[in-house]
Amino acid sequence: MAKDQHPLSPETDLNEMQRYVTQQRGTEPPFSGKLLHNKGEGIYHCLVCNASLFLSGSKYDSGCGWPSFYQPVQEDSIRYIEDDSHGMQRIEIRCGTCDAHLGHVFPDGPQPTGERYCVNSASLSFTDDDGNQIKG
Repeated sequence: MAKDQHPLSPETDLNEMQRYVTQQRGTEPPFSGKLLHNKGEGIYHCLVCNASLFLSGSKYDSGCGWPSFYQPVQEDSIRYIEDDSHGMQRIEIRCGTCDAHLGHVFPDGPQPTGERYCVNSASLSFTDDDGNQIKG
């Protein structure tokens, strides 16, 4: 799939919060996302293009209010961009396939990586081991 092709049309298939997060680099309110407390076994995908992003085994409760992971499925699953907005120096994370905004990564996570991928539920879908899907 080309970088600019998406199985979902952002204008029609995303709700207001999903569009705000993935297309306008927004952030959902803390502790509000559908996938924050998800404990199922499976894979977290990009909501826009369905690319695999995180395995459930790398998810942990960081207490920050958004789903947190300590590593992506593959290094190229995520695109990293310096973000100096809001008077802070952060690293924005985007889908490596379609460039949808996901959240940010911070160097305060658990081992083995020491990283905390802080991801908006509204940018994710989750598919459990039985094939059931939840959209964030």
